[in-house]
This record gives sequence, C-alpha cells and structure tokens, in this order.
Amino acid sequence: MNAKLTLTIEQSIIEKAKKIAKKQKHSLSGLIENYLLALTKESVKDGEDIVLTPIVKSLKSSYKAQKDLDYKKELSEQLTEKYL
Repeated sequence: MNAKLTLTIEQSIIEKAKKIAKKQKHSLSGLIENYLLALTKESVKDGEDIVLTPIVKSLKSSYKAQKDLDYKKELSEQLTEKYL
C-alpha cells in the first residue's frame, strides 16, 4: 500500500533530481522509493534473495559472458596488461 510522504528539501536539489528522474524515465517519487528501499534493505544472509536496483538490473542484462569464461584468468590477464 502506498502512503503519502512530505519532505523538506532545498529547491535546487529538487530541480536537479527531477531532471535526473526525467532522463532515467522515472518519477522523482520512484527514485526516492528505490533509494529508501536500498537504504533500508537488511544485509543479505545465506539463502535470501538479493534485491537489485533498476540500474543494476539494466547493467546485468546488458552483457552476456561466454559460458566457458574463466573469470579469474581473464581478470589476471587484464590486470597484467594494465599495470605491466
């Protein structure tokens, strides 16, 4: 059930947040709700589902790794290339 909440926030911050929400095609209320959800979510314990924010969900579906990818080997090669 949704409930109404009144907040007192500096006007310039509200305007910036509205622009961000519009760019992300969300409402300001939705952004604040997602932030509060993430803020109030208890730490994940073994066996519990992880709640992903919309941004993380969009990133998660944007890249498909090869099934036989050796993550540790790939990371090692990339770090070696970067720093040596």
